[in-house]
Amino acid sequence: MKTVVIGMSGGVDSSVAAILLKKEGYNVVGLFMRNWDSTINNDFLGNPNLNNNICPQEEDYNDAKMVCEKIGIPLHRVDFVKEYWDFVFSYFLDELKKGRTPNPDVMCNKYIKFDLFIEKAKELHADYIATGHYARLINGNLAKAVDLNKDQSYFLAYVNKKNFKNVLFPLGEYTKDKVRAIAKEYGLVTATKKDSTGICFIGERNFTKFLENYLPNIPGDIVDIDTNKILGKHIGLMYYTIGQRRGLNLGGNKERGFVVKKDLEKNILYVALGDENKYLYSNIAIIENFNFLTDKRPKECTCKFRYRQPDIKTEVTYLENNLLKLNYVKSKAVTPGQFCVLYDGDICLGGGIIKEIIK
Repeated sequence: MKTVVIGMSGGVDSSVAAILLKKEGYNVVGLFMRNWDSTINNDFLGNPNLNNNICPQEEDYNDAKMVCEKIGIPLHRVDFVKEYWDFVFSYFLDELKKGRTPNPDVMCNKYIKFDLFIEKAKELHADYIATGHYARLINGNLAKAVDLNKDQSYFLAYVNKKNFKNVLFPLGEYTKDKVRAIAKEYGLVTATKKDSTGICFIGERNFTKFLENYLPNIPGDIVDIDTNKILGKHIGLMYYTIGQRRGLNLGGNKERGFVVKKDLEKNILYVALGDENKYLYSNIAIIENFNFLTDKRPKECTCKFRYRQPDIKTEVTYLENNLLKLNYVKSKAVTPGQFCVLYDGDICLGGGIIKEIIK
């Protein structure tokens, strides 16, 4: 009997993935990863959205434990707090300092879930590893899940290709509704549990308050990009993303504004007023540190700059040193630091980081 070590997150997806693997006849072993010390800056205490003031990560572990007991598989626990800080959180802070838009979930998959986790699984005599991601492997190639609304291949495109060997994605052919139904059928505690959203290490905490512990707030001017008129004050450039409309303090200005540019040297946040989006659109980008997942180098394919974004047609020029130049259908709010993922149909060709936007 082959052994599969599955990452148990305490959510419904990994719970059902474990059930499906067991039904297929595998010897299933659960492994819970502790990637963040939730007692740091523990402002989750007293949060009315949390149960009994239990640290969210411990609540997830307890749920994972109850699921494993229910379906009859062992659960191990591993601590990757230091590694997560070194490879994921430090990157997150560095990108924010540069005024860019980081994606820590992508880095977590690359360095933690599909690297360190694999090494730990080998210690548990794993023949395969598995996760609750909505994705597929077709002839060894990463591919989109059947449920395109939940497809998570975007977040997996930066994983080293060799680390997909002996990986199973049990949910790749399932819809989210079907997964929920299976969890209810088995009476799992996670059956109706809300999906986690946002950045994992922040959770239910206030984003601004959380970041204040690591990066100094440097307030500055919000300026109209057309008139150079000061419209208000921002609380720190790192708290704003290109295209953002909400949360702008424009001093009672009746026209809606949206963020179009950050000037780090002058600490100015530029906005455009009204609904004219000319400042937000681009059609050329330079992608750096591209991680190739296949040997294909198509001149035409599709790309995504954000999770759940519809596929965008693009022409690709392959440059030296894993640099790519994309000439894509005009798109909104593409910004440096974001991940760009390329697709040939359902097959994921790989992903890289947006270095520069050319308008």
